[in-house]
Amino acid sequence: MVKSIPALLVALRFLIGPFLLWDALDGQTSQGFIIAFIVAFLSDIFDGIIARRLGVSTAKLRQADSWADVCLYVCIAYSAWQVHREIVLSFQWPLLSVVFIQLVWWVVNLIKYGQPASYHTYSAKLWGLTLFAATVAMFGFNYAGIALWLAIIVGFIHTMEEIAMTLILPQWTHDVLSIFHALKLRDRGSASP
Repeated sequence: MVKSIPALLVALRFLIGPFLLWDALDGQTSQGFIIAFIVAFLSDIFDGIIARRLGVSTAKLRQADSWADVCLYVCIAYSAWQVHREIVLSFQWPLLSVVFIQLVWWVVNLIKYGQPASYHTYSAKLWGLTLFAATVAMFGFNYAGIALWLAIIVGFIHTMEEIAMTLILPQWTHDVLSIFHALKLRDRGSASP
């Protein structure tokens, strides 16, 4: 039962995303929105830590973790459109540029590997922190400003790094922490007979 905790934390994040969306459908959010989002954010931090400690950090679990993140942030994006449309519209071009580069990331990975990457890089963790700050600022304080700009910039840099990693790595792998780690993996692979 203990070994299923990471999978349960991932499942929890899948469930919280639709709750956030439901809470925002009437054009406003309750305090439960921020509380549920913080729980989702903490589940994202601890699922990987616990999985590694328990020795259950498999490729399948890491992929599910990535899909849970996608589900959560798609629900948050739609919630932002419902509740803070003026903010979304004022940031539309920077936001669309991040969406576009993410779509490029998907296409590059699907062409090369036939599936999305699941690197869980340091830059992904940094992007998660900036997305957390931007989400709390927007839904908790009606503010975007620097928090949203930072999330956009870090998201763009992170995605560019992961596209480069996909181009570098000869085969699909998970949990590659940075482009430097990807280069080492590639060099190690080309050195073996």
